Amino acid sequence: MNTRDLLENTAARSASYLASMDRRAVASTSEAIARLKELEIPLPNHSTSPEQVLALLDEVGSPATSATAGSRYFGFVIGGSLPAALAANWLAGAWDQNAGSSAISPVAGRLEEVALRWLLEIFGLPADCGGGFVTGGTMANFTALAAARRAVLQRVGWDVDSQGLFGAPLITVVVGDEVHPTLLKSLGLLGLGRDRVLRVPCDGQGRMRADALPKLTLPCIVCMQAGNVNTGSFDPAADVITQAHDAGAWVHVDGAFGLWAKAAPSLTNLVAGFEKADSWATDAHKWLNVPYDCGIALVRDATALRQAMAVTAAYLPQEDSRTPSYYTPELSRRARCGSLGGTLFARAQRIGRID
Repeated sequence: MNTRDLLENTAARSASYLASMDRRAVASTSEAIARLKELEIPLPNHSTSPEQVLALLDEVGSPATSATAGSRYFGFVIGGSLPAALAANWLAGAWDQNAGSSAISPVAGRLEEVALRWLLEIFGLPADCGGGFVTGGTMANFTALAAARRAVLQRVGWDVDSQGLFGAPLITVVVGDEVHPTLLKSLGLLGLGRDRVLRVPCDGQGRMRADALPKLTLPCIVCMQAGNVNTGSFDPAADVITQAHDAGAWVHVDGAFGLWAKAAPSLTNLVAGFEKADSWATDAHKWLNVPYDCGIALVRDATALRQAMAVTAAYLPQEDSRTPSYYTPELSRRARCGSLGGTLFARAQRIGRID
């Protein structure tokens, strides 16, 4: 089977899978799960034909998926891919681009620039914000908080890039009592600790109580939520951000799905004031229905993000245009902005008028 036939076979199997969404159960059957044992074979001594591999994945793997792409899935905050996003994702896979460099992939670099510009417009953020496209909310929080860590330590005369955290001034990190665990994981990865945070009591909807904020000691990062994962509630942005900025703290917003309320005129009141923060994290594979994986890290001070994510390697070409790898933890990565760009282009006439 040549490449064209293999890809056409894949497209046919994929279309058949999607067409079955409304007929099959949302959860995998016990029989389908039991068949997964067929994948547990010894490492082959010889290659297997591509069509056999595809058939195995489809006939054994497809029934053992959760029907997240269907209209009857309501578990977690997961959205099925839009047709335009799925098709663009396939094309991006065929391109097989390394999106870490605009010199290596001009189209990947340009798509990121366009998508970033549109996203900043959607969220009502300054056009000169820095941004990076990562795997998901965890890495979006990690990326933005890395910029925050660097910036708040730089303000007190500490260079975390060269000196690390050994002997560094202690950073006060403030979170709501219902902080999402992925933000705590990001803090742990950054050496700021999951358990040494100061927790602010929340109200009955899981909103951080602005009147319960502790006295903020610099250097300091205050982490807010735009969209509590259990209730959907939003922290009181105006009050919290005003207090934090008056004290000289950096404010980060975990808006994995809540920031997208900005795109719906009837919901913009929920995100009022969040645009005054210093950094934001969100996912395109939730409300925007882009295929996994597509998280977005946004930072008001683009220089802070670039410096935190800087790559110093003599063999890399110097580029006149924006270099994507200067804004994310990864160097080599897929052109995930292909699927995001496909969605944004497809929805261009409807963004801002979702109602």
